[in-house]
Amino acid sequence: MTATDAADAGLAHGWYALSVLQQRIETHIERTLESRHGLSAREYSLLDVLSHQHNGEGGHLRMHQVADAVVLSQSAATRLVSRLEDRGLLSRYLCPTDRRGIYTDVTGAGLALLAEARPTHDTALREALDRAAGDPKLQPLVKAVEALDGSTAP
Repeated sequence: MTATDAADAGLAHGWYALSVLQQRIETHIERTLESRHGLSAREYSLLDVLSHQHNGEGGHLRMHQVADAVVLSQSAATRLVSRLEDRGLLSRYLCPTDRRGIYTDVTGAGLALLAEARPTHDTALREALDRAAGDPKLQPLVKAVEALDGSTAP
């Protein structure tokens, strides 16, 4: 095995560990949010992202930006928005300055559900990270996640 092969194998193992950590966290959050609030992890993420919009310059996201923010294809994000809109948690309207654009806002019911679910989400995230920290292969990744703050979010 060459040095390049060893480095590539190390990268692959690191990527696998990151993937395992992400899946464990998402699975735990998903189960917890679904059982307590009837929300999937993606639905929660979408409500959370959209709840930070404002009426100022650049304050509303277009559908492709929403899709990027919740790591979905644009068509999957549109379907997710439609499901939440059908539940009365989101509403859509035409952009007042560009009638081709469609904006999405969280309704009062959506904000209330988000506020109710946020502590559950945060607790589930903490639980998943604490469990993962017990695995020596995942511990460095958990520390890296914990070291991040909101200013590094995309």
